[in-house]
Amino acid sequence: MIPACLSDDWILCPEREEISAEFTRLLTAAQEGGATIAECLMIARQLKRGDDQSWHHEWKKLAQANRHRAEAAFAEGHRATAQRNWLRAMNYYSAAAMPLDQADERRWVAVLAMQDCARRFLTARDPAGDVVTIPWLDGHSLQGYFLPAPSGRARAPTVICIGEPGHRKEEFLFKLAPHARERGFSMLALDLFGDQRDDYLDVLLRRRDLESSIPCVMDYLETCSDVDFERVAIVADGWGSSFVARAVLQEPRLAAAVCDGGLWDLHERAFFASRFAMSDVSIVPVPHAPLMASSADCPVLITLGEDGWLKADRARQIVKTSRLGPSDVMLKVFTAAETGAAQAHADNPSLANEYIFDWLESRLGAAGRI
Repeated sequence: MIPACLSDDWILCPEREEISAEFTRLLTAAQEGGATIAECLMIARQLKRGDDQSWHHEWKKLAQANRHRAEAAFAEGHRATAQRNWLRAMNYYSAAAMPLDQADERRWVAVLAMQDCARRFLTARDPAGDVVTIPWLDGHSLQGYFLPAPSGRARAPTVICIGEPGHRKEEFLFKLAPHARERGFSMLALDLFGDQRDDYLDVLLRRRDLESSIPCVMDYLETCSDVDFERVAIVADGWGSSFVARAVLQEPRLAAAVCDGGLWDLHERAFFASRFAMSDVSIVPVPHAPLMASSADCPVLITLGEDGWLKADRARQIVKTSRLGPSDVMLKVFTAAETGAAQAHADNPSLANEYIFDWLESRLGAAGRI
């Protein structure tokens, strides 16, 4: 859905909401180094309207140009420039893959190119990052990027960043990693795909225990000598990731959490109740009770935009009436006047992420900074 608070200038293709939303994401990514405004506008002028093949071709070509610049810069010892170009190439490959069908081999080729750029970025970083594999289900492991804190401290506060089912972790490398680095945090960027193709999403969506992934991640971090395990937090990116809120109920080792607090589960319950004209919404199944109505031990931050899917007044009411346990639950609503008011803060994710990581810093304590 196109964020309601965005101007018509940002809407590339009104008849194709997914294309317009992706273009908006690319424009806002420029704030964090995941794109440049000039390159995005150049591609917009070159696209053939309504032609997915044109979209794929133009963004892939731009990704390749940035990738070649990165490789040339790295060969000449210009590591900072190489990192910037690999991040942009990574994001443009993601855009190139977006409109293609899951069975289209070109989509998987673009994903592999995106992942290669991410790995090259990790090796050029100082300190270098690592690709990690974390056992989860029988025959399926999680895959993540671990970015050590810049200070070189023996143990650093660590933030787990994970998105909703179907979200790939590479976006976190420009969207969230700078905020973690500036505050002296290590970061573990994860997705649920592991090394699977995008059609594995169908398998994930059929599972009712996605929250079981988080204790596995915590088990892994507990073995890491450079992680201050008393100061591990989690950030759930996207409103389809209520499984993180459910995981917080089961995971006492987390020191703080940024998630939807179970509001998405409540939204689904209300939808099914209205769809099937149920007078008693309590009989509509949800995986677990909402986080706010339970006794989670760690502090929780919920952020939303006033122009998003869930009305701000409704969210405030739910939070106010659901504080039955000892949880420290905080709700931050971004208004149109300050920006960040769109669904998932799509119009200004930088503003929201600054607030989120400042909140995490206040909960996890001070750490070595850059």
